[in-house]
Amino acid sequence: MKSIRSAIGRLLACTVSPVHQKNEGANVQTRRIIVGTFAVIVAVLGFGIAGAQEITDCFYLKSLHYTARGMSYWYETKQGGLETLTKVPYDKLGCKGCHNGGCDVCHKAETEQKDCKIAAYTKEAATKQAMCLKCHAREKSMIGIDHKAQQEDVHTAQGMVCTDCHSTREMHGDGTPYVSMKQPGAMQTQCENCHDDLKPTEAHTVHKDRLDCKACHVRHVVSCTNCHFDHMAKTGERKARPVSGWVFLMNYEGKVSSATMQTFLVGENKTFLMFAPHMSHSIMKKGRDCETCHATEIVDQVRKGALKLTWLTDGKLSSLKGVIPVVDGVDYGCAYDDFVDGKWVPIENPPKPPVQYVGYGTPLSQEQLANMAKKHEPQPVEIPQPKK
Repeated sequence: MKSIRSAIGRLLACTVSPVHQKNEGANVQTRRIIVGTFAVIVAVLGFGIAGAQEITDCFYLKSLHYTARGMSYWYETKQGGLETLTKVPYDKLGCKGCHNGGCDVCHKAETEQKDCKIAAYTKEAATKQAMCLKCHAREKSMIGIDHKAQQEDVHTAQGMVCTDCHSTREMHGDGTPYVSMKQPGAMQTQCENCHDDLKPTEAHTVHKDRLDCKACHVRHVVSCTNCHFDHMAKTGERKARPVSGWVFLMNYEGKVSSATMQTFLVGENKTFLMFAPHMSHSIMKKGRDCETCHATEIVDQVRKGALKLTWLTDGKLSSLKGVIPVVDGVDYGCAYDDFVDGKWVPIENPPKPPVQYVGYGTPLSQEQLANMAKKHEPQPVEIPQPKK
């Protein structure tokens, strides 16, 4: 405030300087105008300074879209994550830049009027499918794979977009600092929100509440293999070898659900394997047949304790296809490649990787695996009859 009073004093002195004293009336009028104007400026600035507050208690600032906490949470050493091999704290990685830093990222839209760009906030910009897919690359990849194979997701084929299922609460948060979108309470979206009139089919009757819808209706998932940590840390560019055409099964929130896997390479030959519940957005209207899960060769190999997931043939990566149960203690064999001078170089005899189960998912039990090994026998379905 002292600086403000000093400035006013200097202005007043200028208005009554000897140069202008010949016209005292004009000086008085000028002085009043200057003082009045300056008083308005001081009032506005003073209100702005006093009214400005640092926003620290906003729902969005605790949302997963802002914090991207799920990535850092499962990466950390205390969760048995990749940091156990890298020894690099998450905040030192380029991954942290993936979070949505503010409203502009989704809601800003620009229009042109008379060669002038005008920016504005709109709901329409944020609800466009392309806006979501700018960041959600795995989902974008899945849509492309299914479109090319002419087996589009049943919802996409109907013209539905992300926000037809996902709520503003999920995107903007509810004030709870969730550590993962798989954390109970973080997500509201589930099949039963719309499909509440399930038909008493054999699959629904036999499995009852033991299987989540996704276990049978997710066609397949996209998995990233050979995520090269060192290349990403040095260049900020992500390098991996994606595969699809399979779906994993693990427990999530008390039910068997669809899942995916991811492998990493750290340093010259340190390997890491991760399993997580996953909704791939490749949904089939008709659930898969019983024979695709029960008494398969894949299940038999898992029961024997080893299953090869990926392998190299003449430098080309191939992967297993089908439904794959995730069971603790099983040796899931994977091919690992180093990334040198822009080329994938196979690693001979890669070490067995530590395994992490993330996203609140847990492996299937031996009892569940034994049930999958049983050949399916058709069960009579009791269809409720209308009362006479």
